[in-house]
Amino acid sequence: MSAQKPKILVVDDEQDILDFIKYNLEKENFEVYTCAHSLEVQELAKKIKPDLIILDIMMPDLDGVELCKQLRDLGDLKDTLIAFLTARGEDFSEIAALEAGGDDYIIKPIRPRTFISRVRALLRRSRNKIETRETNEVIKVADLVINKEEYVLTKAGEELSLAKKEFEILWLLLSRPGKVFSRQEIFRNIWDADVIVGQRTIDVHIRKLREKIGKHYIKTIKGIGYKFDA
Repeated sequence: MSAQKPKILVVDDEQDILDFIKYNLEKENFEVYTCAHSLEVQELAKKIKPDLIILDIMMPDLDGVELCKQLRDLGDLKDTLIAFLTARGEDFSEIAALEAGGDDYIIKPIRPRTFISRVRALLRRSRNKIETRETNEVIKVADLVINKEEYVLTKAGEELSLAKKEFEILWLLLSRPGKVFSRQEIFRNIWDADVIVGQRTIDVHIRKLREKIGKHYIKTIKGIGYKFDA
């Protein structure tokens, strides 16, 4: 029996972009669904349960950043990979997309070979995390308890809501309190080596983590990276 094809949902209001992406993905043996209206994405995504959603930011009905936030609030889709596709390369656009829960940020114009490489890297990273997940993965440090198997974080008994990347970065830092993790180490552990993200990506996630768990836990080591200090 052949392996199941990865399902990809592509959302863009330009039909020629949808056709172009669909053609190139299907050539690589992906199962591709398309949607041109952001208000229809939630129902379609819940129905097909895609492995990856490729989401244009500049949509007429509801912009991609807000749509991503809504998708992350849905139980069935909160961990689904989401890659933004946009012609906008400004830092603030990338930061907004990542803060909304995006896993990658791909800038148009699309170069098919590079695009396919990014898609494969995202799916491979997700698959590797599932295959290597251990049981009873619970770390307790100070008043924080993080359960990787259930993706739950509590502080003083109160459950906190973290975006997927925030959770994974915190898990990494908590796995070795006091160790200084360079930005390169964090990228290597949290993002696949083939994925290219902006240099400010980690800083954005660290800032959001500090807002949620307290500023004193995560220390910045200037010129190197970050460490968890209880």
